[in-house]
Amino acid sequence: MSDAAALIVALRDCVGAPHVLAGADDTAPYTRDWRGRYGGEALAVVLPGSTEEVSAVVRACAAAGVRVVPQGGNTGLVGGAVPMGDRIADDNAPVVVALRRMNRIRDVDPLGNTLVADAGCVLETIQQAADACDRLYGVSLGAQGSCQIGGNVSTNAGGTGVLKYGSTREQVLGLEVVLPDGRVWDGLRRLRKDNTGYALKQLFIGAEGSLGIVTGVALRLHPKPAAIAAAWLTVDTVHDALAALELLQAMAGERIAGCELLNRAELETVAAQFPDVRLPTDPEAPYAVLVELADTWARADLSGLLEDALGRLAEAGRLRDAAIAASEAQRQAFWFIRHSIAEANRKSGMGLACDVAVPVRALPAFIDRAGGAVRARWPNATIVLVAHMGDGNVHFIPRFSFEDWQALEDPAAFADIVRAVVHDEAAALGGTFSAEHGIGRVLPGELARLRSPLELELMRRVRDALDPARTMNPVILGAS
Repeated sequence: MSDAAALIVALRDCVGAPHVLAGADDTAPYTRDWRGRYGGEALAVVLPGSTEEVSAVVRACAAAGVRVVPQGGNTGLVGGAVPMGDRIADDNAPVVVALRRMNRIRDVDPLGNTLVADAGCVLETIQQAADACDRLYGVSLGAQGSCQIGGNVSTNAGGTGVLKYGSTREQVLGLEVVLPDGRVWDGLRRLRKDNTGYALKQLFIGAEGSLGIVTGVALRLHPKPAAIAAAWLTVDTVHDALAALELLQAMAGERIAGCELLNRAELETVAAQFPDVRLPTDPEAPYAVLVELADTWARADLSGLLEDALGRLAEAGRLRDAAIAASEAQRQAFWFIRHSIAEANRKSGMGLACDVAVPVRALPAFIDRAGGAVRARWPNATIVLVAHMGDGNVHFIPRFSFEDWQALEDPAAFADIVRAVVHDEAAALGGTFSAEHGIGRVLPGELARLRSPLELELMRRVRDALDPARTMNPVILGAS
């Protein structure tokens, strides 16, 4: 029996034969990302149903010297949850450990505002469990119907609610993690205060499965808003959009639950791919801003607050037009436009998503400078963008037609060059080249180029301490 065959037998002993997929047709859904851009071959795909089974699987892989690629909902954009160019014939194919069967809500404590769940729980399931107890989980993003909470933790997912609630890191109270040698670290505490040595959970948040597999999560919940209001603003410039944000921060403070900037090209893309979509107002505007306010006091007049703010912006010449959602259906329609962006972009061409963040006040300069730099070198590119304005995160996407892309001799090298042009503009303004998507298999080169040698050394020391055998996902720092 070959070593690979022996490992597959051992994996079947760990989780049961029906939960080990080895044929190419069976593993295919797990070995390419959702956009079909990145992928490779897997020796097997394993579907464990418990933390104990994950531990057994990792022990078996470590003993066999086979790498492990953890996978949640496979909704990422940098290839971090799939094999990357690996081939069984080259004897380098990993085992993919997909956590979809680990989908149990373990506990909800409304008084303590906590929720404990398996890592394979879909984000929307987490949100619904919180809502059923009159609470809210603060992370919301377009893939919430398919992404999993373990993947959110492993990528420190952000989304549209960071301005009010913070990123995933701010929501995590405790973790349960299977380490690269198969041991289980039980840090699944639900405490706000716990100064007992190093905060080990922070090592695994955003580590993209390179230091272990998150199997359980203890999360912070928030009081459920009793009053919500949303408005769709159109403006001529990013400076005008920032003026709107600044005024709303002064008037509404922490009641701002979301503030999203979209350019005209992005909105035209959504309208083209979703013919039933109707923009709330002013489709010719260069930019639109979707803002939402939320308050736990049911009698808060948030629509009145928005009307006051919009009036002031109009008087100052900062506003083209605006629409306030008159019903929950209209509010949901506003957000449908925002959350349809990823799918619309996927269908419209080859977009090179640059997930940058800059200081909020630098947003106009970045968008202007990055747009100018890309257009100067590639005038055939369409720039589509959406920004989480309150935290300075811009999804800046140079998009090329499928025909232009297919004509390239080396698409991967071309993509690296385009991204580097955008990333350099962000770095020059004190920003970062990855705000919430992570590093994955796509951006290790940019990490090496844009981070200091000391930072890279410290990262390697952490990885070498926890995974000296390089069993876990070779993302972030690569396989070296």
